[in-house]
This record gives sequence, C-alpha cells and structure tokens, in this order.
Amino acid sequence: MKKQAHSTEIVTVHRLKIAPEFFEAVQSGAKKAEVRNNDRNFKVNDTILLQEYENGRYTGNIVCVRVTYISDYNQPPGQVVLSIEVQSKEI
Repeated sequence: MKKQAHSTEIVTVHRLKIAPEFFEAVQSGAKKAEVRNNDRNFKVNDTILLQEYENGRYTGNIVCVRVTYISDYNQPPGQVVLSIEVQSKEI
C-alpha cells in the first residue's frame, strides 16, 4: 500500500522513542525503515523526531526523519513499515 502526500495535506510531527542501537543506525543512514504500530495514522512526508531512550529515560539525542513511503505488506494488523530519510542529525 503506497500513500502519497498531496500539496494541501498538513504534515504532522511525531515524537517517538528509539533504542540506542537503532538510533545510531538511523543517524548514520544505515537504517532506512522503521516498523511501528500505526496508532498515529502516519502519512508520507510526516516528520518524525526519533528520541533516543535508554534505561527508562531520554538521552537528549534526537534525529529528525521524513516518512518517504508506507507499507503494511506482510505486517500484523495495525503495523506498518515506514521508509525514512534523515533530515537533521541533531536538534
């Protein structure tokens, strides 16, 4: 399932926790997808602020990504694969 953003759509900013090992992989550009519950109704072009979370607290490290593609192919109900592109490595 491909979803495309239209020029009249409002882009949403989501703040999500991410474990350190995944944070590093996203920040370096090695990890280009996130599997997430779609409880936020993600859309192409949405911005996600991935906040590194370790031992029950935020570390202060944030990476900003843009959703470039969304698929629910072969995923459990309610989950999606978000293709992401790093916009900013430090906020």
